[in-house]
Amino acid sequence: MPSYQIDQIDQKILSFLVKNARMPFLEIARECGVSGAAIHQRVKRLEANGVITGSRLLVKPQALGLNVCAFVSVSLSEANKYPEVIESLKKISEIVECHFVTGKHALLIKLYCFDHDHLMEILLNTIQKIPYVQQTETQISLDQAIERQVWVKEYQSTSFSESLKRNRKE
Repeated sequence: MPSYQIDQIDQKILSFLVKNARMPFLEIARECGVSGAAIHQRVKRLEANGVITGSRLLVKPQALGLNVCAFVSVSLSEANKYPEVIESLKKISEIVECHFVTGKHALLIKLYCFDHDHLMEILLNTIQKIPYVQQTETQISLDQAIERQVWVKEYQSTSFSESLKRNRKE
């Protein structure tokens, strides 16, 4: 990945867009003290350099009747079968996140269900029937105390690729 210098204006742009991806570029321009065209060019450059990977609309799961949020730790009988298990998990629409993790289990998935019966159905008749899934351990979320996008640090100047390298080493 080529090195891309993130300056103070880029940091401000990112901090505004993380809070509200629909914030008009002209409003961001006023806050940053530059033209709307400059903001547009900078956002395009941030996208082209992989700093911004997209924007999306967030929907509250409860608004759709998805009232149970659960985290399921999954153990695999054969670790090298990870790609096949992931392909099967991708077909389960209730799963919204899947992470390959360290520790006792191989995978940590987050899913939303309508109720506890729905969750039990997904666990027993879908996830646990996937070949190479050895064991699952489920935790049900009672409340989401914090919900936010990645924190954009207020640096004077930083190199995006250098921070990535540094974070990978830590």
